[in-house]
Amino acid sequence: MPLTEPYDDHLPQEDPVALDGALGNPDDNVVNDTSGASGPTGDGPAAEPEPTLPEPVRQRIVTLTAAVLPTLPTDEVPVPLRRVAKFAPNRRARLGAPVIAAQLTADPLFRQRVTARVLTDAGDLGAAVVEGTAPAAADPVEVAALAYLARPRGWRELIDASGAAVRAEADSAVVAELVREAEQRATRAEHDRAVARVEAEKLRDELARVREELGQLREESRQVARTLRETQARERKATELLATERGRAARASADVDAELRRARARLAEAEATAGVARASAKEARSVDDARLWLLLETIGQAAVGLRRELALDPVDKLPADFVADAFAEQPGTAPAGPAARARDTDDPARLDQLLALPRAHLVVDGYNVTKRGFGEMSLEQQRKRLITGLGGIAAQTGDEVTVVFDGAERMHGLPPAPRGVRVLFSRKGETADELIRRLVRAEPGGRPVVVVSSDREVADGVRRHGAYPLGADSLLRRLARS
Repeated sequence: MPLTEPYDDHLPQEDPVALDGALGNPDDNVVNDTSGASGPTGDGPAAEPEPTLPEPVRQRIVTLTAAVLPTLPTDEVPVPLRRVAKFAPNRRARLGAPVIAAQLTADPLFRQRVTARVLTDAGDLGAAVVEGTAPAAADPVEVAALAYLARPRGWRELIDASGAAVRAEADSAVVAELVREAEQRATRAEHDRAVARVEAEKLRDELARVREELGQLREESRQVARTLRETQARERKATELLATERGRAARASADVDAELRRARARLAEAEATAGVARASAKEARSVDDARLWLLLETIGQAAVGLRRELALDPVDKLPADFVADAFAEQPGTAPAGPAARARDTDDPARLDQLLALPRAHLVVDGYNVTKRGFGEMSLEQQRKRLITGLGGIAAQTGDEVTVVFDGAERMHGLPPAPRGVRVLFSRKGETADELIRRLVRAEPGGRPVVVVSSDREVADGVRRHGAYPLGADSLLRRLARS
């Protein structure tokens, strides 16, 4: 069959005339077929037509060319094949076969470049084909493919010999298949005859068994007739007993109806008693509600009076703001907090529970979280993504949020933080861990402070000052969920 075949629409199509023409000019610089080839000027006789290639040979030529395409410089690859050269290896020979075949036929210089690399890869076999000989043990398809590309003296005879070998193999395979099918049919026929003999024996045995069973059934039929007569007599007696029992059941049903009416009367009396009990319970609940309201009102008025007595005005700064304004303060000077208010936990649901506490303060170890969750980004992108996510948490919960990063001296032109989020950077000589501990020590006892960091030293330090340490994974899952 010809070297070319139909091709997908997304690759450039070649002129069919070019595909069916001669396979290159006789001025190829690899090895030329001297049998009937003309000189480089084209003054000699016309080039011979392309030979009809067996399908395995055509496929092998395309596969060899596709394998060397990526190794060629871009300027040596024809324009229609530059896109094919970028395909994956398993798609290059399959999708680019028509274009590769067309270029091998129409572009002798391209075929020469491909042949040089293919012969180098073929080694001794390539050298033998260039000399016009083929080893006896060599694959005829491989020899024909190399001969087509190199085109030494007698290359058409090599291709014809390959076609004959391929056809002989195909004919041998067909004959072997026919013999195998005939043997299978003979085996099946013998098997069918054996099965028929066995089935005939089974049918004869079955006929004898059926006759024997027929005699048994006749005897059983006589016995069943006698049993039927006896059963009919017992049925008549049972009918008489049933009529007697029905009378007894009717009397028992009347007694049950009377008992049911009495039970309904007792139920109505019980429902009335329950209604009275519910009314009494509702009245008692109303008294308890009034007492509770009065107690809460008294507590609220006492709190207002205490605030007035202490002259406490509304504050515009929180404890963490004082820590942010006092970077020069030495670590360890703030008063120690009360005993630890929580135990370490990595449960993601624990973060939601803690943020639901009134006036909670969320402190985040910035780079500890970002490098664990999205460390493939730049530091600027990590900070921006974390601060944006914390802004959403602050907007949803209304809690105070502080995120701490290392290295304030390297930060320039930071974007404004979202509302409710405080961004702090440790100064030179101070780490973010130390700044986090100072933030926790500055909080009053009793206020829920949640510190998010997977650093064990940070978690142990803030726990001693009464904060709730959580792992970075809990915050990352919370951010992913929102």
